[in-house]
Amino acid sequence: MAPFRAGFVCLFGRPNVGKSTLLNRLVGEKLAIVSPRPQTTRTRITGIKNGPARQVVFVDTPGLAPARGPLGQLMVRTVQRSLEGVDLVCLLSSADKGPGQVDEDLLKSLAPFRGPVFCCLTKADLVRPKTRLLPLIEAYRRHYPFSEVLPISAVDGTNCDRLLELITAALPEHPAYFPPDTLTDQPETFFVAEVIREKIFRFTHEEIPYACAVRVEELVERPGDARLYIRASIFVEQVSQRGILIGRGGAMLKKIGSAARRELEAFFGIPVYLELKVEVRRNWRRDERALRELGFMLTS
Repeated sequence: MAPFRAGFVCLFGRPNVGKSTLLNRLVGEKLAIVSPRPQTTRTRITGIKNGPARQVVFVDTPGLAPARGPLGQLMVRTVQRSLEGVDLVCLLSSADKGPGQVDEDLLKSLAPFRGPVFCCLTKADLVRPKTRLLPLIEAYRRHYPFSEVLPISAVDGTNCDRLLELITAALPEHPAYFPPDTLTDQPETFFVAEVIREKIFRFTHEEIPYACAVRVEELVERPGDARLYIRASIFVEQVSQRGILIGRGGAMLKKIGSAARRELEAFFGIPVYLELKVEVRRNWRRDERALRELGFMLTS
C-alpha cells in the first residue's frame, strides 16, 4: 500500500490570478467566493482534499498587494503568516503574461519559506497557441528554483489532476490532521457570510462591494422545523452606500438575499430563511475595533 501523506499547501499570489477558483476545483466544492474583481478574498480560507492515501489541506490567501489602511495591513499579515508552517507553496501567476513580466517582487516574498515551491501558471486556457507558454515557463525556471512549473486552468481543469498528484507526492508521510469527512476548518457562519458577500460583488458596482462586511448574527435550525434560519447584518461605511445596497423599495437587497438563499439551500440541503439588514459603520475598514468585532482579527 502507498504510504499515507498529509500536509498543508499555501495558494499564494497577486490578486485576481485564480487562487479561489483553483481551491474550489481541487477540493471539489465551492468554498471560496469567486469574482472577476481583484481582492475578493479578505481572509485565510482552508479547503481539505481527502483521498485513500492523502489529506491535502489547502490554504487560500488574499492576493498580495500594497497594504492600504488597517484592513489592507491585516490582509498582508494574513498572507505572510500563511507561509508559516506549511509544507508546500503553490505560487500562482497568470499564464497570459509575457516572459519579460516575471514578478520578481513576488518571488522575493518567498524568501522566508524553505520548503518546495510549485509555480502554477493559471488561466492557461486563454493562451493560444500553447507553444507561447514555453518561454514563460523557462523564464520562471531561470528566476527561482521551483520544484515544478505547470500551466493549469481551474476553469476547464487543465493539469489540475496532475497538480494534485504532484502535490501529494511532495507531501510528507504523516497521519491525517482532520477526520476524513472534513471539508474545511471554518465555521458555517463564515461561509454564509461569504456567500452573501459574493452576491454583493455580483450585483453592485464600483466601491460598494469593498465597503461591505457581513456578520452572521444567528444561524439555527429550530426544533420541529426542517428549515435553517439565518439572520445577517451587512455593514457599509456611508449612508449613501446603505441606500444603494437596499435599492428602490428594497429591490437590491431582495435580489442579493434571494440569490444567496438559493445557493445556501443547495449547500445545506434544506430550505433556508434568510433575513438581511444593512447598517452603517463609518469607516470600518480603518477602525481596528470594528475589524475586531467583524472577525478579521481572528483570521490574520
